[in-house]
Amino acid sequence: MRIHYIQHVPFEEIGYIQEWLTENNIEVSTTKIWESATFPSLGDFDGLVVMGGPMGVYEEELYEWMAAEKTFIKYAIGAGKKVLGICLGSQLVASVLGANVYPNNGKEIGWFDVSVKPGLDIWLGKDIETVFTTFHWHGDTFDLPEGCINHINSPACENQFFTQGENVAAIQFHPEATSETVNAMVENCSNELVPDNFVQSAAEIQQKSNVKNFSGGHQFLSKVLNRLFLLK
Repeated sequence: MRIHYIQHVPFEEIGYIQEWLTENNIEVSTTKIWESATFPSLGDFDGLVVMGGPMGVYEEELYEWMAAEKTFIKYAIGAGKKVLGICLGSQLVASVLGANVYPNNGKEIGWFDVSVKPGLDIWLGKDIETVFTTFHWHGDTFDLPEGCINHINSPACENQFFTQGENVAAIQFHPEATSETVNAMVENCSNELVPDNFVQSAAEIQQKSNVKNFSGGHQFLSKVLNRLFLLK
């Protein structure tokens, strides 16, 4: 298995995914968009992970690489590659599958519960907690692409995790979060921490950044990564 991942900003690293990659001896390559928007040939990787970032998928005029990245993701899906999008990555996947992406009614930033809908255990091939706490940092949402199934929601955001068939998955929240990535997002995006129904303060985010809350996202993500990329 060869996995390529796209990172959009230096402070949104792959977090727990790095631990999973190391444990499973996965061959890894990366595109760091801020350095060079150069993407590999389709024959050079088996799986693609598209990470988060503060930009919106509808901001092609502000980010000259955005259209090219969408085309690359679309070609990867069309070629039958295993594709996982996280946060901005999930929005990019939704967009290339034909769904609208737009600002949500409010931002969802901090540690909040998500609820798993019946049927996710069928896609995963194993049981999963029906409610778990995980980290969020997003202001946009998307309509569910045609032919996809949404498996997870939260009070602030309906479409939190969708799949298309066997090869495509998209996660709106941040199950890959670690103490390092949370601290980096707080440090670099603190201007977004404007009090609202689903926006926690920096102090509350730090207080809730504990082993139990991290483990819920990591356990979920491990199952998704195993199912999507290793078929186990």
